Amino acid sequence: MKESITYFEKEGKENTDELISLIKEKIQKTKIKYIAIASVTGETALKLNNEINDIKIINVTHYSGFKSPNENEISNEMIKKLDENGIKTFQGAHAFSGACRGITNKFGGLTPLDIISQTLRMFSQGVKVSCEISLMLADAGMIPVGEEILVISGTGQGIDTAIILTPCNMANIFDLRIHEIIAMPRP
Repeated sequence: MKESITYFEKEGKENTDELISLIKEKIQKTKIKYIAIASVTGETALKLNNEINDIKIINVTHYSGFKSPNENEISNEMIKKLDENGIKTFQGAHAFSGACRGITNKFGGLTPLDIISQTLRMFSQGVKVSCEISLMLADAGMIPVGEEILVISGTGQGIDTAIILTPCNMANIFDLRIHEIIAMPRP
């Protein structure tokens, strides 16, 4: 098997349109049925949906209180708009931080999940986020465990990373398998 990887010179939203084009090409060659996308406001998920057909798209946004207590970064109107377009939205604790972040913030030190996060960031922030949201969605029952999916994320705003992986539940974290990197920013 011979595949190519696109490396972006910089991270961020300037790569969104090119990445969507790469994803469109890739899904034509696969039997992928699910795309998970990290889109805090939902705008990028909606943009992707306008370009991609016949694949279930699940949007992952920050949990309530990520920036400040009781605050959601995605509006109820956007969640409704995504839903009307067939896109479900997941909003919940992050797999690699969650309660562990509270412990680290209070007492310092590192948790095993911090080490996993930092290791994945050696590839890119997007690779880390892609793995993380696949775990979150698997535990929520929104994507199948053991079936390859395409996962999209980014650094800051927009998208700059796409990978194909087989998700697992958090309890089996080391069963997660990254099969292909379609694109990512070059570190």
